[in-house]
Amino acid sequence: MDSAVIAILSLINETLASAIVIVAFSLLLYNLSRNLNNTVARTSALVLGCVTAAYLCDVLISLDPSPGTYRAILRLQWLGIAFMPVALVHLSDALLETTGLPSRGRRSRIIQLMYLISAVFLLSAAFGESLIRPMPATSAFTTGTFYSLEPGPLFPVYIAYFVVATTFAFINVGRARQRCLTRDTRRRMGYLQFAMLTPALGIFPFSLLLGAGEEYSLVGLLLVNAANIVVILMLAFLAYPLSFFGSRVPDRVVKTELLRFFLRGPMTGVIALVTVLYTFPATRIIGIPGQSFAPFAVVATVLMWQWFVAIVLPVIERRLVYADDDREQFMRLQTLSERLLTRDDYVQLLEATLASICEYMRVGSAFVISLLETRPDVIARVGPLVPDANSMEGEADSLREHLASAEEAQLVVWRGFWVAALNGRRSTSEPEPIGLLGLQARAPEISLTEDEQSTLAKLLLRAETTLEDMAIQTQIIHALEGLLPQIGLTAEAREQIEYLPPRAPNPSAKADLRYSPPVDREQFNEQVRAALRHYWGGPGLTNSRLLDLHIVRRQETYSAENPARALRSVLQSAIEAQRPPGERKLLSPEWTLYNILELRFIKGEKVRDVGQKLAMSDADLYRKQRVAIDAVADVMFDLEYGSASQQPTITPLAAPSRYTRDSASSGVTG
Repeated sequence: MDSAVIAILSLINETLASAIVIVAFSLLLYNLSRNLNNTVARTSALVLGCVTAAYLCDVLISLDPSPGTYRAILRLQWLGIAFMPVALVHLSDALLETTGLPSRGRRSRIIQLMYLISAVFLLSAAFGESLIRPMPATSAFTTGTFYSLEPGPLFPVYIAYFVVATTFAFINVGRARQRCLTRDTRRRMGYLQFAMLTPALGIFPFSLLLGAGEEYSLVGLLLVNAANIVVILMLAFLAYPLSFFGSRVPDRVVKTELLRFFLRGPMTGVIALVTVLYTFPATRIIGIPGQSFAPFAVVATVLMWQWFVAIVLPVIERRLVYADDDREQFMRLQTLSERLLTRDDYVQLLEATLASICEYMRVGSAFVISLLETRPDVIARVGPLVPDANSMEGEADSLREHLASAEEAQLVVWRGFWVAALNGRRSTSEPEPIGLLGLQARAPEISLTEDEQSTLAKLLLRAETTLEDMAIQTQIIHALEGLLPQIGLTAEAREQIEYLPPRAPNPSAKADLRYSPPVDREQFNEQVRAALRHYWGGPGLTNSRLLDLHIVRRQETYSAENPARALRSVLQSAIEAQRPPGERKLLSPEWTLYNILELRFIKGEKVRDVGQKLAMSDADLYRKQRVAIDAVADVMFDLEYGSASQQPTITPLAAPSRYTRDSASSGVTG
């Protein structure tokens, strides 16, 4: 009876140890993939790495290795055990630094010394007998001989080192918790203060204190299994507060991402592992050998688990992540995200409508032209025949007049095509032309049967709806493009809200400190990008946080107290700073950045037209456009946060209008 219980507990111990490896390693990868540049994420990865290394060795031992490999694994396990204390202290120091108390040098030197001490313990465990001694052992509860560890004379020193380090880490996190201002941040830091001690206690070699072979006794296995269960729960509990550090997204998104990752990643791995461990050794399962049934069982359980998560996850998110008001707002945003289509989606719908018209009317070509841009643009086509854009632009007004007087199915004959107007009816009370639909003329005169008129009218209405929806969504995208950079909350701003201000640095060390501007550089570049895209008006310019810059406020005196106009002046000055000396050349490499800025943002030309003028592909143009925008942001950043004596050279702009825009554009193309 006792042997059966021992066997069950040993299998459970193997399962839990494997589960800890999966969870710890998964969380390690999760932290590194999200916040690799954050100090807390990197140091927490050290803690998770120590846990992974220690428990991975436990899993390898359960695979019945050879005696030599067994002893080597017992020594290798100290890679995690030796470095766990210093990893905890390093994590606590990173948390304290996050709250505005960076090391003045003393804590850093202590941590460096502790890494050296941990390395000494590791070398002692790996190559000597002073810390641990692997010894053959036997137990009444197990069959055969296994290896157990006996403490060496250096082991009490490690115990003292472990106790001092974990206490120091606990105190540091307590100090960090006291510096938290908001309730949520203080609560998360409190979670960390206790949860971060669990992995250390979980991998501490208590078996050295029990005696040789006692770790495989009934009491030993019960204690180990209980500790493993606590470690698994605490690892998940530890991952929750750590996920918020260095994150640039709202708390709601952090919780959702972590929940989805945990259910679809580590939990899936644990379920697959449990299925293998409990089906493979079985002699028969529903008449099938366990080894043959195991692959089928793994696939079935993984698929069923994913199906279960897909059903339950929305319910869990509504319960744990979203409050009542937030839930309603989130559902609206989610509905908007699901219903929005890309430009290519709308073009495909228009092309499908044109194909239906061509098939029904028995013609070979059809096209749709948008009149919402500065010049007519063919956005969808079927067949080889398409009108020339220049001729269409020159005759657009006269074509509108003919369409207004058309009687039969609202069609007119134009250059070998039958053309119909596509009118928008939602934005204005009166129908307004937003596009043209043309199909290849099958006769010099328009002649349609009654059925053809009815069907063509339905297809024209479908094309009108698609084109109008495309225009509305373009307006939404443009508005979001300008608003999103303004509503993003940077990591620095969150720290100023959540933690006490940092202490003043030592006067003697002031010369070694770099100036750190009170703005996130990535956020700054994003705001410049939005302002350039809305250069002639839009939320990216009028609602920009760049309006608070000193260089913009100083420029307001030259811009009739118009903030948007002042920002436009600063942007134009930064663009002019990219202009090389000499005569302008469209295809010269040194003029590329300036040409892109001037054509895309000041003149407002399309990517395709600019690419044709500059002889580059769309992908190359987008890449160099990002470089050009970053160059403009660099100029503005240096003017704002550079030397106090550095003043921008800004040329005042005239009042913004269509005439001013054209004249300003022509003025910089010389």
